[in-house]
Amino acid sequence: MTNEQIQSRLIEKFGEALTNFEESYGMLSFHAPKELNLKVLQFLYDDETLQFRFLTDITAVHYPDQVGAELAVVYHLQNLTTRTRLRFKIFTSVASPQVFTATRLYASANWMERETYDFFGIDFVGHPNLIRILNVDEMDYFPLRKEFPLEDQTRVDKDDDMFGR
Repeated sequence: MTNEQIQSRLIEKFGEALTNFEESYGMLSFHAPKELNLKVLQFLYDDETLQFRFLTDITAVHYPDQVGAELAVVYHLQNLTTRTRLRFKIFTSVASPQVFTATRLYASANWMERETYDFFGIDFVGHPNLIRILNVDEMDYFPLRKEFPLEDQTRVDKDDDMFGR
């Protein structure tokens, strides 16, 4: 199965809704509207020619400069029989980071979605137990968002010469 065949099946099913098709390092990538994430996942799972039935990873990326689409949820899927992999992204805003859960389709999504919630604040609607798993419950921010400066620029007790700068 080639990336061109996968892309043509997806375009045949979803038309212009899927965008930004590209191939990097042999892996097909594309973007989908966040309202279609479950429909795209279900189609990739059910289609007899595609059979992407292994969810490799779910993660997120924070793009603070993309107003209204600051958070990207990234799905990595694999067809185990043809050893084909693909990636697709859906974008949502920091103000309303709700995305439908994939736990009913992929049991492994349970842990991955909890981790993505814990670090990026993506609210997976319908998740059976969306709680923090690696950070403390009292934490009121999401550490992998790019919302905070890396260093405190007002510190006067720090000598840059001691740090090799």
